[in-house]
Amino acid sequence: MIKVVVVDDSAFMRKAISTMLAKDPEIEVVATARDGEEGLEMIRRHQPDVVTMDIEMPRMDGLTALRHVMMEMPRPVLMVSSLTNEGAEATLKAMELGAVDFIPKQLSKVSLDIVKIEDELRAKVKTIARRRMTHLSRPPLSGRVRPGAAPSPRPSRPARPSGTQNRDLVAIGVSTGGPPAVQKVLSALPQDFPAGILIAQHMPAAFTGPFAKRLDGVCRIAVKEAEDGERLQHGVAYVAPGGKHLRIDQKVSRIDVRVVEEPREALYKPSASVLFDSVAGAVGRRGLGVVLTGMGSDGLDGMRLLKAKGGRALAQSDSTCVVYGMPKAIVDAGLADEIVDIDEMGEAILHNLYK
Repeated sequence: MIKVVVVDDSAFMRKAISTMLAKDPEIEVVATARDGEEGLEMIRRHQPDVVTMDIEMPRMDGLTALRHVMMEMPRPVLMVSSLTNEGAEATLKAMELGAVDFIPKQLSKVSLDIVKIEDELRAKVKTIARRRMTHLSRPPLSGRVRPGAAPSPRPSRPARPSGTQNRDLVAIGVSTGGPPAVQKVLSALPQDFPAGILIAQHMPAAFTGPFAKRLDGVCRIAVKEAEDGERLQHGVAYVAPGGKHLRIDQKVSRIDVRVVEEPREALYKPSASVLFDSVAGAVGRRGLGVVLTGMGSDGLDGMRLLKAKGGRALAQSDSTCVVYGMPKAIVDAGLADEIVDIDEMGEAILHNLYK
């Protein structure tokens, strides 16, 4: 049995989450708590495999409780987050502190929209409960190092390879556990990174703007939420808006970024497969596909096309993924040119531009 502690100041949310989890015979909610202080007591007493944690609570909020959990008794924590800019900022901070992922909720305590997360909630709890905990011991992520700012300790800047550059577009597909992984990758790249970067991160629409802004504040390269029709530039990473797909159009002398609704029937929006497919069709062998941590197999079909066009593929290693689903699909299909630990992924991306 997978033991879960549910921490939320709303009686409705505690009941709703507990009821949804209890429908799976492999999951047992061993305790609930009304705030962070009570949550810590329940976690110490029951030693659960997974914790769901609200952010805004009286006495002790979710971020403070999360810090205590990570210092005292590290284990997977899923944040339950409101779909607002404030909720996004707090959730992204929680993932920096060690939370493995989040489940969105509506603000209204009487809203029945919470049941929409039911299948995703159970799947995430079961998947992360079975993962090794090595990712929870990662060091704090570094701060801003743009020119004029005080430098923070960080890995040494990867040396630019010699030889001919063969690729000038990087496409990244990522899902569960993605924000800290993406931040680690992008913060390792030099300011004069000689390619454009496109990112399809499974994330609600309210979160992608704050996510891009947060990345822009801690990376040497520029990071922004993608806008339809803008010209792709080297040294800039474009994050797909939640609920939309990211594509590109190759023009005579430039590449345009496209933010589109189609295909509307796609399971994920944004979809890594849609992105990889577009890169394959537009630039072919000039594309480098990167698949990071995430549930499911989004990205597999698009990566097949990119590889068929002569592009290259990198997959995050099993041992450094929060969930080894999306990278595993690429590896099992024989599409990965390299399997790379997350700490080395930035350097691997730079070097693969020259292969």
